[in-house]
Amino acid sequence: MEWLELFPEPLHGILGRLPEKVFKQLEEIRVREGRPLEVNANGDHHFVTTAGRLTLNPVEAYKPNREDAHRLLDFISNHSLYTMEEELRKGFITIPGGHRVGLAGRTVLNRGRVEHLRDISSFNVRIARAIPGIADRILPYVADRKSGTIRHTLILSPPQHGKTTLLRDLARQLSYGGTQSNGGRRNGLKVGIIDERSEIAGSHKGIPGFDVGPRTDVLDGCPKAEGMMMMIRSMSPDVLIVDEIGRPEDAEAVREALHAGIAVIASAHGRDVAEMASRSAFAGLATGQELFQLYVMLERTSRGVSFRLADAKQRRLTLPGEGQNGGISYA
Repeated sequence: MEWLELFPEPLHGILGRLPEKVFKQLEEIRVREGRPLEVNANGDHHFVTTAGRLTLNPVEAYKPNREDAHRLLDFISNHSLYTMEEELRKGFITIPGGHRVGLAGRTVLNRGRVEHLRDISSFNVRIARAIPGIADRILPYVADRKSGTIRHTLILSPPQHGKTTLLRDLARQLSYGGTQSNGGRRNGLKVGIIDERSEIAGSHKGIPGFDVGPRTDVLDGCPKAEGMMMMIRSMSPDVLIVDEIGRPEDAEAVREALHAGIAVIASAHGRDVAEMASRSAFAGLATGQELFQLYVMLERTSRGVSFRLADAKQRRLTLPGEGQNGGISYA
């Protein structure tokens, strides 16, 4: 696992001693100076002992010290922290492979705005993974085989429910094309990914680290609203894919793309359409105008992550041959 090399000793050794099943299911690793080392594996949170054993007792866990925190920050920044000023201002650093490291510490303000982070003492390493085929059961709804069009789709869930993983596989499958459920052939499409936080494609020096398809172009590290307009003007995509829209300018850019005849597949935080629509920036996207034609709502269950589908009028859809939507497993 390339992300393991991010950690200095003794953290590297402790994490490497985790049980194999837990190691493969890791979603988050939380390092807090002077406090217990914690991991999230498939939604289950545990502290970790020096021997790599899981425990619910924080007293038994390894407690990273100041040297651990300093060396981890040095590794994350590739020994060049001064080049990461913009990332530090945002509170996270994305490393090769699409893994994101959230940071917390003391903020430095300039005229009331966060300018920098210093005395960093908390790290949240979020592990990015590609799961080819995870979008299989949703794809027939996204790609309308009768009309040959892509439905404008919004994926909704709280954090850490797999929105980015799902977007990544949708990009890959739409870009490659493939065999449809009726036996016909779905042509590959030009896909444009606006990857503001380098998580969908996991780009390093402009080259995607994940397989996002042969006809996919990526704007890496670009603000979402500006990136959507740039992609429309320069790359003529058939489909735009963008993660975690949330600002008024994001919503306006989505409207512009839809009016330009480009399909948009986006994600946003929210348990359902009603919760998302309660935010002023998205009210027009979810109600009245009915710009999105498909809503995919992810929720974590004891079996993994399941999904519900709804149409533009927020009426629930069911999968063929089933009484209810099935489960997507991220285990």
